[in-house]
Amino acid sequence: MSPFVAEYLGTAVMILLGGAVVANVVLKGTKGNNGGWIVITTAWALAVFVGVTIAGPYSGAHLNCAVSIANLALGKLDLITTLTYIAAQFLGAMTGAFVVWLMYKDHFDATDDAGAKQAVFCTAPAIRNLPINLVSEIVGTFVLIFTILHFTDAKMSDDSVIGLGTIGAIPVAFLVWVIGLSLGGTTGYAINPARDLGPRIIHAILPIKNKAGFDAGYAWVPVLGPIIGALLAVALYSCVY
Repeated sequence: MSPFVAEYLGTAVMILLGGAVVANVVLKGTKGNNGGWIVITTAWALAVFVGVTIAGPYSGAHLNCAVSIANLALGKLDLITTLTYIAAQFLGAMTGAFVVWLMYKDHFDATDDAGAKQAVFCTAPAIRNLPINLVSEIVGTFVLIFTILHFTDAKMSDDSVIGLGTIGAIPVAFLVWVIGLSLGGTTGYAINPARDLGPRIIHAILPIKNKAGFDAGYAWVPVLGPIIGALLAVALYSCVY
């Protein structure tokens, strides 16, 4: 399997499972309706576990633009390879989001709350305060990337590529789980530009009744925040070590 296909499939399955748990919790009439935040964060962690398991042997399982950009900043990936990974991640995220909608279409139709329907696809702030929202995404992604760098440090060589798969799927799942439980309450912890923007675009183009708008005024936060967080993590790690 090529790295592009691995990133595409791993991200698609991760978003399928992650988006579907939100649909199961927030949409009307589902078996898991009102399951709560613990259900969502746990399933998202396990979704990352599954994505890493699929893509890890073939691409290192970045599954996240922030991870790929961190590799670029560290000199572990060249620009073309980084852009290839990012393209695969966006396409995978969009595919996964589409399948969630297809599977839960009857429940989307039965749900009146436009915000709940949009939440299946992308994040939104609990309290809209763009500077603080941006800080939340920066901090969450910083913890993700800084911890990944520590996990992989003992195994890294000069030509290694850092990815979630280099850590092992179980440690990554616990890392994402604790970020969601601890730091996810403000913005929903996108911590991944592809995870948020790709499904947000799908939400905008799908024929969903009574849906919310694209919200361009906020959509840049879960894109820029993770990029800044990743670069800050690389900068601090490089300075300290």
